[in-house]
Amino acid sequence: MIVRSAGIKILEDEYKKDGNRLVLYCADGNSEKELLFQHFIQEKKAFYYRARPASERLQRRMMGNQIVEQYGVALSQYTFEEYFNRIQSGDATKLVIIIDEFQHIVKKDATFLESIDKLIAKRLYPGPVLVILATSAIKWLQEEGRQLLAGPSGNRVDREIALHDLSFLELVHILGDYSIRDCVKAYGVVGATPFYLDRWSEKRDIKSNICNLVLSPRGALFHEAERLVGKELRELSVYNTILASLAAGNRKLNDLYHDTGFSRAKISVYIKNLIAYGFVEKIKVFETGGWENAQKGLYQIRHTFLHFWYRFVYPHLSQLYQWQPEDFYEHFIEQEFDEYLNHYFIKVCNEYLRLMNRHGKLSIQAVKSGVWIGKRGTIDIIQQDSIRRNIVAACNWSRPIFTEEMWMDLRSAMEQARIKAEQYFLFSAHGFHEKLAQIAEQDERIHLVDIMEL
Repeated sequence: MIVRSAGIKILEDEYKKDGNRLVLYCADGNSEKELLFQHFIQEKKAFYYRARPASERLQRRMMGNQIVEQYGVALSQYTFEEYFNRIQSGDATKLVIIIDEFQHIVKKDATFLESIDKLIAKRLYPGPVLVILATSAIKWLQEEGRQLLAGPSGNRVDREIALHDLSFLELVHILGDYSIRDCVKAYGVVGATPFYLDRWSEKRDIKSNICNLVLSPRGALFHEAERLVGKELRELSVYNTILASLAAGNRKLNDLYHDTGFSRAKISVYIKNLIAYGFVEKIKVFETGGWENAQKGLYQIRHTFLHFWYRFVYPHLSQLYQWQPEDFYEHFIEQEFDEYLNHYFIKVCNEYLRLMNRHGKLSIQAVKSGVWIGKRGTIDIIQQDSIRRNIVAACNWSRPIFTEEMWMDLRSAMEQARIKAEQYFLFSAHGFHEKLAQIAEQDERIHLVDIMEL
């Protein structure tokens, strides 16, 4: 099982701080935050309660029964104030209280947050306490939760922690027996989500993992896409249609309108919901002097596994249920897989540059990064500092070799974008043409980065 050391370190830092603290912890349902909490509270005085959808009365009774069992105390009122008064560390040690999926409580019972206020104010428990309210209901948190947490006299929360996916570097360490090239391929299928990586086997090759996990009816991820999208979203026919259209390359609202037949207003509403759940994102095209040459209003699937599913599997569900997984892979995935992986290779290269920037290894100290998508060309990565000096990068995954012509395409796109660069990074999964290597040797601003350096 994958336990995130960075996530535990953040919680440990909170634990070491003086006084009482209230932390909001948000992570999606596949983050395995429960395992992280389990490791964090080892050898600590702690109370963990996972709320579940239930009536107000039943929720209090279940939590009270757990307190009775864990602490051997008698309860009379079965209120949250009584609970937080009876939970004890037994000495001067800081107490940790974790209420997981707390939204199931606060949606129905206003007294819960009132009791949390009294607990933090030392009106129920005198000793130091770290309270963690955790949730995977990201959309609810954005639309309602933060307003509830604001409280009558300001924000109750001392710190908000958002657990994101692992980095590519962490994925490489996890899949230690894989080559960097195979790590990129795995990254393009399941992303760096702990829940998925726990099920991915580095002892199997890429094809075998996809066949066993995704394409086999007995596979752990065979029903994952429909579970993920259908968990809270309704009108699945609409969401499936939009996701399939995005996966097919229709990224503008007008393209989605023509492809799906839905009205632009309807698409906008459903896209907004998909963004709220982290399934889709609006592409932030880097603003440059050549803004009139840029494409705007572009969307793409953000969730890696959903991107893979709707790109390769969803359009061919009939064959999925009739064919052998290996036949399906060879017919529908194998030939177009490398082209699909270009997007994820760019993400890997972007992470490489961010790490270089963090350690001061670039000629500038970048403060923002992004992509420029033009009407006649694309700049895969732009990094810019506070005085608008740039580093640009181009990334080649699917072509046999990085050529001089591709270098000239980058320069042409820069002319369209009207930007200059202090450094150029050219990334390639398959090496560089000899003439391009000569150009780079004569210009110290040009850096050729082979995939093994990632």
